[in-house]
Amino acid sequence: MKRKELFEFEDFPWLPNVIRTGVTNLIVVFHKLAGTAEVIADLILNVREKYNFTQITDLGSGSGGPMLEVIQKINAGDKHSKMNLVLTDFYPNPAIVDKINKQKLPNIRYQDTSLDATQINTAPDGLKTMIASFHHMKPATAQKILQSAQHSRQPILIYELAKNNIPILLWWLFLPLSLVILIVMCLIMTPFVKPLSFKQILFTYLIPIIPLVYAWDGQTSLMRTYTFEDIESLLGSEKKEDYQWAIGDAQKRNGKKFGYYIMGYPKSENGL
Repeated sequence: MKRKELFEFEDFPWLPNVIRTGVTNLIVVFHKLAGTAEVIADLILNVREKYNFTQITDLGSGSGGPMLEVIQKINAGDKHSKMNLVLTDFYPNPAIVDKINKQKLPNIRYQDTSLDATQINTAPDGLKTMIASFHHMKPATAQKILQSAQHSRQPILIYELAKNNIPILLWWLFLPLSLVILIVMCLIMTPFVKPLSFKQILFTYLIPIIPLVYAWDGQTSLMRTYTFEDIESLLGSEKKEDYQWAIGDAQKRNGKKFGYYIMGYPKSENGL
């Protein structure tokens, strides 16, 4: 397996919430600037052509990532049947849950109880999504998630922005430069965080912990991302004839490759 089990600070429970939230705020900004929501929305609509659903249950939502914008784009294009979005997490942050639910955004709610992605049969109905979070899962856990979707006959869409396509030696060689680039990106993106808190500014510009965590996690996520071959290995001989899997490059509407997807859905029943 090409994927390497490196650590990310965000995976540690001892990471202070102020730093964790600061990093996830930057991830939201990055997705918005990069146009990720449009790519994901198109992928979701692609799944709906194959399997009908009216709700999306996002797994490992964190601060919401690009999914808030994704659901808005989908519903803006469909005036008749609105899609619902349920955000979930294994360790839901009460402050983020409260913040999103208090906004009373149309067709959006954040579930305040824990949801284990390896137990998809316990999740709310609809398409299950994992956005730039699958690489956090160790192989045994990742395999359980894929198997859980298949065994419970639930549609799932996994999207990863990074692609693990460079040799590990080159990654180590260029790591110092890559970290500097990401730190500079962090400094540039911070003013775009909404709302921009004093703590975000403090731990970015005066005590630069957020940039360091953002840069390291961003680079290690590249090596932790599963390749197409890794995913095929995880699926192994567990594939069922009545469940369809598809793995491929995601694309922007201009044809430019932008991350990759793992798509799974039942072939029968209410499948289309």
